Amino acid sequence: MIGLLRGELLEKRTNQVIVDAGGVGYELHIPLSTFAALGPLHQAVTLLVYTHVREDQLALYGFLTAREKHLFEKLLGVSGVGPSVALRILSGMSAEEIVPAVRRGDVPALTRINGVGRKTAERIIVELRDKLAEAEAAGAEPRAAGGRTQLEEDLFSALENLGYVRRETERAVAALRKSGMPASFDAALRAALQQLSPATGAGGKPGARE
Repeated sequence: MIGLLRGELLEKRTNQVIVDAGGVGYELHIPLSTFAALGPLHQAVTLLVYTHVREDQLALYGFLTAREKHLFEKLLGVSGVGPSVALRILSGMSAEEIVPAVRRGDVPALTRINGVGRKTAERIIVELRDKLAEAEAAGAEPRAAGGRTQLEEDLFSALENLGYVRRETERAVAALRKSGMPASFDAALRAALQQLSPATGAGGKPGARE
């Protein structure tokens, strides 16, 4: 089973990419959030992978962050939710929006996503509300190796996939820690990119990896 792919980004569309890893082109389905954070074609990319196997099909689903993949897997555990629906949910709402929507039982928010009906939304809420609350409470700010939070790890991964070198991303994340790290990944990524823009003097154009 494939759990991670690192290689050259050959093609990208809003819901699909092709990654050349060791001379083999792997086709992966992706959510919009991952697509939006991908760098230019022919740059190195690292994606976490969920391998979906059926009798007549093998499909790969790629995610830029561990949070996206974890939520995707949780959604697959809901009765009647397959990979296509789970991917549409992650494309229609960010992970930071889905979790509170499920916890507060917000059926209308979920049914605004294309392909999610009322019954499906209700099953997601009933089957995931407690599980997501427990996961959020247990890992609200989990620390990864080196004392970084999971949000910071996701941020490092996204910025490196955009082509920034480690020293640039470390400066940007350090600046965000000092000024106050945004709570959501999307907001943190936007803030980090502002730190790295030439106008801030914190970075500049993406450089070569070290």
